[in-house]
Amino acid sequence: MEILLAIIIGVLYAAGIYMILRRSLVKLIIGIILLGNGANLLIFLLGRITEGAPPIIPEDSEVFLEAYADPVPQALILTAIVISFGLQSFAIILVKRAHKVVKTDDLDEMNATDEDS
Repeated sequence: MEILLAIIIGVLYAAGIYMILRRSLVKLIIGIILLGNGANLLIFLLGRITEGAPPIIPEDSEVFLEAYADPVPQALILTAIVISFGLQSFAIILVKRAHKVVKTDDLDEMNATDEDS
């Protein structure tokens, strides 16, 4: 399972970087989304995949008696998802506004338009 997730992470990173290097702003946003999803999976994989009980200590005990799932990587992933959602929302609105003003999403044409004014 970990090998499969490592391959998926590599594919997401490769596709994300490829999309970021394109000239279209829409492809740039898609690349950022893919890269963020790859990073979230990487954090999940680094936290080790274990099947276990929730990390709650029984009342009659002072330590964990069985294997438990580590909550820290899950909390980090939730935080990363919220931050990436905010970044994606801002980028989509920014691209929409730029397209409305310049009438293109090609970065070279936007750069040429900027130099003309």
